[in-house]
Amino acid sequence: MSDTTKATKSTTAAGTKFDGFTDEERAAMKEHSQELKTAARRGSSAAKADGERDVLAKIAEMADADRALAEQVHAIITNGVPSLSPKLWYGMPAYAKDGKVVCFFQSAAKFKARYATLGFNDPAKLDDGTMWPTAFALTELTPEDEARIAALVTRAAG
Repeated sequence: MSDTTKATKSTTAAGTKFDGFTDEERAAMKEHSQELKTAARRGSSAAKADGERDVLAKIAEMADADRALAEQVHAIITNGVPSLSPKLWYGMPAYAKDGKVVCFFQSAAKFKARYATLGFNDPAKLDDGTMWPTAFALTELTPEDEARIAALVTRAAG
């Protein structure tokens, strides 16, 4: 091979080798693939009940701090906006409208972060001018935080 046609390895700005996805990212993609296969087998008639069961099972697997937050977020969303359907999305509890994920809960342990996250996807109607937040860090939930989440999710669901 000539010098001009040699294959090169991708590097990051710091000059370290980039090997692709992290183990956590690969695991999330595998979970999503399995979720799609499971949904296809189940069909649409049982989707909401099965989705609820799947989400509660995933929450039960979480570490104590993440589980407490996820349970609170789940209760706020399912009680406040019953039109959203619980489902798993990349192994995370998520809430969908017309099959599209509006919001999701990402545990801190999911990608070894220092805080859990409540995130919103494109279908969420949170537009506010030319820039708005799409994710919120969660470390604990006060009554004010719970009210804010309820308002955000209600608005996001449109």
